[in-house]
Amino acid sequence: MNQKIEIRVIKPEETYPIRHLVLRPNQMLKNCVYPGDQDVSTFHLGAFYEGKLVGIASYYLEGNQEFKEETQYRLRGMATLTEYRGMEAGKQLIREAEKIMKNRGAELWWCNARSSASGFYEKLGLSVHGEVFDIDPIGPHKMMVRNL
Repeated sequence: MNQKIEIRVIKPEETYPIRHLVLRPNQMLKNCVYPGDQDVSTFHLGAFYEGKLVGIASYYLEGNQEFKEETQYRLRGMATLTEYRGMEAGKQLIREAEKIMKNRGAELWWCNARSSASGFYEKLGLSVHGEVFDIDPIGPHKMMVRNL
């Protein structure tokens, strides 16, 4: 594990610049504000390297009817700045989030992962659920899931 990366809870507004730069560069900044960002059940994590925010992940208490578990979280807006990839920031963001979700009684978490990122999630124990689908204007995605 990379000891230089520090994971901590951040405010939703702190996620917007990285969401915009990495996930939605061709859209307006207002498209980086997601429904539920301010909900008390939502939490946002940041990965910091030498004090700089380099990665983000947001988790929403949101059930998916595809799964029977009562308490589910959804990951949205996970991103790491390109120049900081390979430092395990994403892995550490997920592992810390899983601890928080377990403490909150979650049984499962899921996400709509970009197809290009599905290998990353599979290495961390998520499984693909269903077929590839398209999210306009972002591109192909796979629903992925992990039991806690």
